[in-house]
Amino acid sequence: MKNLLSGNYSDYTDTQLVELSIDGDKKALQGLIIRHQMFVYNLALKMAGNTQDAEDLTQEVFIKVITVLSQFKGKSKFTTWLYRITVNHFLNSKKQNAKLKLVSFESYFNSIDSVPSFELNDQEQKEFKDSIEEIRINCTTGMLLCLSKEQRMIYILGEMFDIDHNLGGEILGITPGNFRIKLMRTRQELYNWMNKKCGLVNVKNPCRCSKKMRGYIKEGKVDPDNLNFNTRYKSTIREMSINKAIPFTDTVEELNKKVFQSHPAQTPIQASKIIDEILNNDLIKSILEL
Repeated sequence: MKNLLSGNYSDYTDTQLVELSIDGDKKALQGLIIRHQMFVYNLALKMAGNTQDAEDLTQEVFIKVITVLSQFKGKSKFTTWLYRITVNHFLNSKKQNAKLKLVSFESYFNSIDSVPSFELNDQEQKEFKDSIEEIRINCTTGMLLCLSKEQRMIYILGEMFDIDHNLGGEILGITPGNFRIKLMRTRQELYNWMNKKCGLVNVKNPCRCSKKMRGYIKEGKVDPDNLNFNTRYKSTIREMSINKAIPFTDTVEELNKKVFQSHPAQTPIQASKIIDEILNNDLIKSILEL
């Protein structure tokens, strides 16, 4: 397998890249990481809610995956195997458990209500378009943090990435029926609060991202010159999802889903640094003899 590739790994399967990586092919391992980094990073970003923790989690996941790479036997898809390790790491990370304190929906929406609202004219709407979008993504990402870690994971996998109940259940180690029920309950809880409070879902609600823009900037929650969410992307979560070609309907459930699937599919700020640190990790180098 060592001489199978000559620098271009895009045409090869995950299984081939795994075999090459185990044989000590550093470029194949790099290609495997690059191929799946976007999914892992964006899953981490929605679980953690900030870019620094998402980058740390992404690096931790790939180091964990690489240390057990020889255990992948091809009995399932590599993505299924990778996602299972990723999900288990996110759910069981002691560091994340210690850092993340669950915020209730009520207190979260109260904190949004406390931010002053200001009407913007048409010119200001255009001028601050990127900052308004930053607020929308930031605000709805915060809503995900009101869910328990398991609820958040199930919602991100099942609703944002359109992973079906069978695969979702396999990844989480629960039955497909249990995954479906948990997703339905989580979806309903999130929608109920958004329907009561969020103008993105219910036009009767007074809260609008544009109205909160000046307040968020004044409080230092958004910096127009240094955006965290509305940056470094060429596609959306929807375009990474399995059912990306299926058009949205006008149901309230699909409208709620659309709000989250329109989040950017971001690349890490330190994408190359993450890969370099993984490949230069002493444990990884000793295991794969890189």
